[in-house]
Amino acid sequence: MVIGSLTARLLVRDSRTLKDKRQVVRSILDKARAGFDVAAAEVGSLDDVKVAELAFAAVGPEAAMVRGVLQKLAEALRRHPVAEYLGGDLTVGHEVV
Repeated sequence: MVIGSLTARLLVRDSRTLKDKRQVVRSILDKARAGFDVAAAEVGSLDDVKVAELAFAAVGPEAAMVRGVLQKLAEALRRHPVAEYLGGDLTVGHEVV
């Protein structure tokens, strides 16, 4: 079993309130869960109106598959029409049970 994670920082330029930001974040997280079959959560900058820090996790039988899913997700985040991708970190590792 291989576990991978992607952390991403996004700038929500048009957000003026936390409610505005949370609507965008909720949409991103829901689409990531449904479209990429990953676990997803907001993990940082919770009180910042403009910046969202998100984390995603994927599990699979092969490292290449897990890496591919997370790379496609990162590309989707880069193309998001409302949130600007500021950067991220993709990690894939093995877990022995």
